[in-house]
Amino acid sequence: MSAKIPQKAFTFLQKLSKNNDRDWFNEHKPEFKSIESEVKEFYNELLLKVKEYDNIERLKMFRIYRDVRFSKNKDPYKTHFGGNYIRVKPNLRGSYYLHIGPSESFLGVGFWAPEKEDLLRIRKELELDAKELREILDNKNLKKIWGDLEGEELKTAPKGFKKDHQNIDLIRKKQFVFTKRFTDEQVMSPNFINEVNTAFKAIRPYFDYMTEVLTTDLNGILIIE
Repeated sequence: MSAKIPQKAFTFLQKLSKNNDRDWFNEHKPEFKSIESEVKEFYNELLLKVKEYDNIERLKMFRIYRDVRFSKNKDPYKTHFGGNYIRVKPNLRGSYYLHIGPSESFLGVGFWAPEKEDLLRIRKELELDAKELREILDNKNLKKIWGDLEGEELKTAPKGFKKDHQNIDLIRKKQFVFTKRFTDEQVMSPNFINEVNTAFKAIRPYFDYMTEVLTTDLNGILIIE
């Protein structure tokens, strides 16, 4: 039987959002650790599924404790669970993220904060030719599951690129991500793990394209050993 996200995970997180202080959390820490263990079981079972079709370096589960040093929000605890499935680098690029929280559960895939050199490389590729990427983005299965490419973008063209370029809608992007949202009921469904896995599998053509771009030069020559 597949692992499930339990109802008590949402119940606990809802209580935590109303009692976000160290005294309350420490008093309820045994309950949290028990729930966290079940949630990690789900993430780890999903890891095994993703490894069947992708090379994953590791699963990074994010801690419940918030870093409040540079944040206006001084609540000491997050009110969600999060985990990132990181592909083997430098040969593969992109990562899969699963976020679980009351009324805020979603999947996120792609490139949230590409390094300056990677962002320029992507833009240069799109300046040269964006046909292959557009075909991937227009794929019926990908579009049905993930919708449209998202992410922050510039209001105008990046420096060194023409404002009227035919691919400027893609070139001006600063992020290249997809998100897929779920209701609490969907997350607690026995089939949720399979839905997540299907979504992750559907994004592979996009990851394969971006990996090829980021591991070669504009002539298609491999730049990594």
